Amino acid sequence: MSSAVVTLIAALTIALVAALFVLWPLLRRREDPRRAAADDLRSSLDAEKVLALRAIRELAFDREAGHLTDQDYAELRARYEARASAILKRLDELGPSEAAPAAAAPAAPAPAATRWSRHPLALAGGAVALVAFGVVLGVLVVRNTQPDPSAATQGPTGGMPAAGAMPGMAAPGPVAGGETGGESARPLAKEMLDGMLRAAHAALDEGRYPEAIAAYKAILKRDPENVEAITHIGVILGVAGHAEGALEAFDRALVLKPDDPHALWDKARVLYDLRQDYAGAIAAWERFVKVGPPGKDRDEALTKIREARTKLAAAPPARPGAAKP
Repeated sequence: MSSAVVTLIAALTIALVAALFVLWPLLRRREDPRRAAADDLRSSLDAEKVLALRAIRELAFDREAGHLTDQDYAELRARYEARASAILKRLDELGPSEAAPAAAAPAAPAPAATRWSRHPLALAGGAVALVAFGVVLGVLVVRNTQPDPSAATQGPTGGMPAAGAMPGMAAPGPVAGGETGGESARPLAKEMLDGMLRAAHAALDEGRYPEAIAAYKAILKRDPENVEAITHIGVILGVAGHAEGALEAFDRALVLKPDDPHALWDKARVLYDLRQDYAGAIAAWERFVKVGPPGKDRDEALTKIREARTKLAAAPPARPGAAKP
């Protein structure tokens, strides 16, 4: 067994030298954690800067479309400009990224010679040496050691396979609620979400429904329980004639906010216009009248309740077994 021990020591020494040969250039080029954190912060600030500038442009569109008064426009613009200024100041404090000067500078001619330890052929040779070492080590161990006779009758005391690798165990499926497991979009500030909502509302008012749906879905990606976005998706589905999808969206919004006037009003309209479910429309409008503020919409809801009751009284009684429209 002494020759086997000597062989193992020699093999391990060779392995250590080969591993250092291959890994040393990679370890030297490992990125500084503080620099990586600064780059992440810079990327986040750049994204917020783009959103703030986009929100400022959208405010101008909202004012031209009549959705904002001059006073509201001035206040919101000042708020976004202050936010953008703070972001730019923070970016100036961080300084330019180390990759930026290299990207901006003209491409310099490659040096005539590179360090041999970083040459791709040297790294590839080191990798091949490691593989060869593993093969040789395995052969030497098999030739110079004898198996324990009692090992054939005893079960292993360690090295249990992972649950996913055991026979009969299914691999874990995707995490519910997302395809990426725990990864989720970074939440935005309330001002940013409000700006995204205004842009989505503007697209909806102008009839750009695919753009509006994409905007509302982007909001729900950051804020899955945003009642306003859910309700407006229901409005778009109702305009397209998809009554079931629209009612499902309104019901989801009302679960999150049971007395939301907007969801109640739009649910009543879909029940009245698309489903001819006058009893359901009456119930939704009565609830809207109860929780909504006084004004034109409340008066119109009372008028619609009277019309729905008239149509409900004039409708023929449902026959037993007849399908509900």
